[in-house]
Amino acid sequence: MEKNRINEVLQRNVQLLSKQTETELAMMPAGTAPLPSVEEVRRIVSLSKDIIFTDYFHKRQSNEQMRSYHIGVSMEELYELLCRQVARGLQFCEDCADGDVLASAEDIALRFLDQLPEVKRLLYTDVEAMFVSDPAATNYGEVIYCYPVMNTMTHFRLAHVLHEMQVPVIPRIITELAHSRTGIDIHPGAHIGEYFAIDHGTGVVIGETTIIGSHVTLYQGVTLGAKSFKYDANGNMLNIPRHPIIEDYVTIYSNASILGRITIGHHSVVGGNIWVTHDVPPYSRIQQSKAVDYSFSGGLGI
Repeated sequence: MEKNRINEVLQRNVQLLSKQTETELAMMPAGTAPLPSVEEVRRIVSLSKDIIFTDYFHKRQSNEQMRSYHIGVSMEELYELLCRQVARGLQFCEDCADGDVLASAEDIALRFLDQLPEVKRLLYTDVEAMFVSDPAATNYGEVIYCYPVMNTMTHFRLAHVLHEMQVPVIPRIITELAHSRTGIDIHPGAHIGEYFAIDHGTGVVIGETTIIGSHVTLYQGVTLGAKSFKYDANGNMLNIPRHPIIEDYVTIYSNASILGRITIGHHSVVGGNIWVTHDVPPYSRIQQSKAVDYSFSGGLGI
C-alpha cells in the first residue's frame, strides 16, 4: 500500500478524533484535571489486600516488627494513591468546590484507612463462612487464594467504604474490576453483613439498595434485583430502595431471582430456578412445584 495513502488516513482520523464533540464535552467533568486511573485504582486494591491478608499476598514475616514495617510502607503508598484517585473521582461531584477537592480527598483517605481494621475483620468472617459451607474447601488458604467470592468481597468491602463516604466513580471501578474477573456483580451501595458466602458465584447480581444480613449463603446465578422502577414528575428515574432485604441465616440456591423491595425472612431457604416477588416469612422453604407426568396415547390429551 502506498505510504502517502497511509499517512493521509492516519492524519485525517487523528485530526477528527482529537476534536471533542459536544456530546463528549457534556459528559466530561469541568476543568482539565486528570481523570481517575484504572491502573492506580487496581493498585489501591492490591495494596489493601497486602495489608489485610499480609501473609498470603506479601512476603510472610514471623517477626511482628517486620510485619509492621512492611504494612507501614504499603499504608503510605495506599494513602498517597487514595488521595490522588479520590480527588480525581470528586471531579464528578457537582456539589464539590474546586478548592475543597484535595482537602476532602485527604480527609476521605484517612477515614478509609481507619476503616481497614473493620474491613479485615469482616473479610475473615467471609473466609470462615465459605470454608464451613463448602466441603470441597480443604483449608483456609485455599479459600483466600482461590475462591472467587473472596476476590469479589475484598473489592466490594473496600468499595462500600468509599461509597458510604459518597465518593463518585472510584467505588464502581473497584467493584467492576472484580465483576470482570469473577462474573459476580455487586453494587458498592449494597449492605452485606458478616459471614457472607457465595459458592461458585458466576452470574450473581446484587443491586445497589440490597440489604443482606449475616450468615447468608448464595449460589451461582442468583439475582437480587429490582422488579420495577419509579419516576418523578419529569420522567426521571428515582433512586429509591428497590432491591430485596435478605435477613440472617438465609440460603438462596442457584439461578433464583429475588426481585423488588421484598423481605426474605431469617432462616429461610429459597430453592433454585425460582422467581420470588413477594415477602417470605421466617423459616420458610420455597421450592419449585414438583413435575407432573402426563402420559398420552395416540396423541390424546395434547
